Amino acid sequence: MEAMETTVAKGLLSIRAVFLRPEEPFTWASGIKSPIYCDNRLILTAPDVRDTVENAIAAVVREKYPNAEVLMGTATAGIAHAAIAAHILGLPMGYVRSGAKDHGRQNRIEGRLEPGQRVVVIEDLISTGGSVVETVEALRQAGAEVLGVVSIFTYGMKKGLDRLAAAGLENTSLTNLDAVALAAADGGYIKPDDVERLLRFRDNPSDESWIGGQDA
Repeated sequence: MEAMETTVAKGLLSIRAVFLRPEEPFTWASGIKSPIYCDNRLILTAPDVRDTVENAIAAVVREKYPNAEVLMGTATAGIAHAAIAAHILGLPMGYVRSGAKDHGRQNRIEGRLEPGQRVVVIEDLISTGGSVVETVEALRQAGAEVLGVVSIFTYGMKKGLDRLAAAGLENTSLTNLDAVALAAADGGYIKPDDVERLLRFRDNPSDESWIGGQDA
């Protein structure tokens, strides 16, 4: 049976939720040049891939966090995935805003959350880990017991891994940059030689020697 990370990687590639441009890199807001851009919002408009992804999220929660009481999505891309997976699992869900509202009840956490409830956070992708750690901190401050994070895609960058470890967080991703790179090469989306360049980017995003096939 094909591994989950490969199945999801192929699904993301098939609907062009993952863009791979080692010859024409994207520029992130931080200024870092990247050979890959992942837009998991596109999963929502592709029913077959959406079914695969949401059932995979639910399966991870069942297996790793059978005592979970609430799913909480990250704003904004994790919200829909948390809602669909929660529906499959028959669990309540909510989401955490990037900041508190400046009107009404000034909530940061939307949906009912009782102190002590066991929560799993649903994230669409993890790069440096900053946004998901902030989400978890907000939940912990509200009294939640955060069991872990389930994400659709992770770059596997050292900075992100270190941040998660420092926050005492376990993350399970359905797929990752390594799996996507291999699936892309197998599917003819990129040249086989590009796999090594993608992994060099993952290992050190600030080193641009991978661009144009330059030697490390």
